[in-house]
Amino acid sequence: MIIGIPKEIMPNENRVAALPENVVKYREMGYDLIVETNAGVGINIFDDDYKSAGAEIAESAREVYEKSDVILKVKEPYFDEKNNINEIDMLKEGQTIVTFLHPAAPSNHDMVRTLRDKNITAFTMDGIPRISRAQRMDALTSMSTITGYKAVLIAANNFPKFIPMIGTSIGMIRPANILVIGTGVVGLQAVATAKRMGGTVKAMDIRPDARKEAESLGVKTAGFEVPPELAIGEGGYAKSLPAECLAKEHDALNEIISDIDIVILSALIPGEVAPVLITAEMINKMKPGSVVVDVSIDQGGNCALTQPGCETSVNGVYICGIKNIPGSVPVHSSWMYANNMYHYIANLFKNGSGSFDMDDEIVLKSIVTHNGKIFHKGALKAMSEA
Repeated sequence: MIIGIPKEIMPNENRVAALPENVVKYREMGYDLIVETNAGVGINIFDDDYKSAGAEIAESAREVYEKSDVILKVKEPYFDEKNNINEIDMLKEGQTIVTFLHPAAPSNHDMVRTLRDKNITAFTMDGIPRISRAQRMDALTSMSTITGYKAVLIAANNFPKFIPMIGTSIGMIRPANILVIGTGVVGLQAVATAKRMGGTVKAMDIRPDARKEAESLGVKTAGFEVPPELAIGEGGYAKSLPAECLAKEHDALNEIISDIDIVILSALIPGEVAPVLITAEMINKMKPGSVVVDVSIDQGGNCALTQPGCETSVNGVYICGIKNIPGSVPVHSSWMYANNMYHYIANLFKNGSGSFDMDDEIVLKSIVTHNGKIFHKGALKAMSEA
């Protein structure tokens, strides 16, 4: 089996799906590796490093796709403007791809259908369940750690005021009011980073345990009570709220949003479209100069006005929809992701090259398309609702 590692082409994406140390491990498993030239240059790993580890270097992405049985990537297939081709068009019938696909996101539905129609076997790294056996494969948690930290730095860089309280000779400057919505891994990192920067931080989550974790970091929690059976799903994740509960959440946000300077949005439902929590009406209530960083954009976004992959301004409010925040910390994120990927591949093909166990919970939760069918439940649900 030949594993291919193309260079990522999404703007400002410097991560890579395998490091030379992983190449050595894959070869020990009996696989050959082909790596596109300069795939690791964004993290200061060069072609000679991959050659020394035993990989073949390809001069183009097309060569990687043509020669490989399995493609390992970081981000979903993307249009390559330089070569005027979408990466999905380079995939061959019967080939396998493993990457972050975010198949439930509306912007990715056409891609999922194309993977199905081309008879591509596709696995998404954001589908890996958070069970003890899968901890070493959990790329979503790894990337969330970086995203929560960097989201606050992005907010600070686009906020036209100080975040901490600053004393000056002509008076005291008040600290920024920061609201973090969703206190999973991303949110807790955002809370901790915002506090270190000196902001006045509030957190909101529909899950009682998640609110307690935020409070343990010394911040106040906002919002409303939701019956646990409506709020908490499998593995402690949040569930999609019924319409009447979502309306109450909107009401709670409406009461406080005009006093908030920075909003970090990270509320996700595993495998499903992210709930819209910040409406256009709320954006209009925010002060000019306020900042919204919507890190849930890969799954559709928590803000109604977020544009995927874009930074926009609406009535003076900066809205960030950057889709590859972990790519801005590429050295550590590549190290974590590549090792998550290695453990995932080791489990995926534990029965031998090209053979995977559909009864394995990890495989079942992360498979998107296979044999001309869509398997991902969140994608199927989102597509039917669309």
